Amino acid sequence: MRLSTKGRYAVTAMLDLALNGTDGPVTLADISENQGISLSYLEQLFAALRSKGLVRGVRGPGGGYYLGRESDEISIADIICAVDEWVEFTRCKGKQNCHDGQRCLTHSLWDDLSQQIFIFLTDITLDDLVQRGAEREEERRKKRAAATQVLGLKEQAA
Repeated sequence: MRLSTKGRYAVTAMLDLALNGTDGPVTLADISENQGISLSYLEQLFAALRSKGLVRGVRGPGGGYYLGRESDEISIADIICAVDEWVEFTRCKGKQNCHDGQRCLTHSLWDDLSQQIFIFLTDITLDDLVQRGAEREEERRKKRAAATQVLGLKEQAA
């Protein structure tokens, strides 16, 4: 599977917005700096995301973007589809003309795989990704604390 840069960057930018948009609007310049995504590319992505209601903009000084809905209501599939990117595994892009104008023998296999990935990404929300990140950070914090404690015990024993 190969997800295009457009889809990956859209998900990354939306996750940045979910993480940083709780205290006020987030500027595209901030997302660009945080994620290393071109500002002009973000402008194109956010135009598509705005048209699908996934983000809302605030103009003027102190302006920027908020999520258009709650983070637990925005699926990863919503984001990818909003920027007109979808991973399609059939060579014919679903037209069933992959083998000399006819449906190929493995068309159903690749079509089913595309559907499974869509279902998988529909079941994951921005909030799920935020929670996963928080859980990983908590695990890292506990490991650092345990390592610090072990080092302290070794120093006391020496």
